[in-house]
Amino acid sequence: MDLYAKDLGTLNWTRFCGGNQDEDEMESCIEIAPISGEGDVFALRDSKNPAAGTLRFTRSEIEAFQKATI
Repeated sequence: MDLYAKDLGTLNWTRFCGGNQDEDEMESCIEIAPISGEGDVFALRDSKNPAAGTLRFTRSEIEAFQKATI
């Protein structure tokens, strides 16, 4: 499946922040959104620079990343 062939349309982004910075403006944040109509495909972008583009992942790829970082 070519994830980058999927139309992003209008997405409902959710922000997640973390990191070890002491200052709020230095907080590391990403935004993630399900790609409409695809169910298990998600777009991911930098919250401070959304115009830089998006990465796209399947649910199983995101779950594998979560397991690897815990």
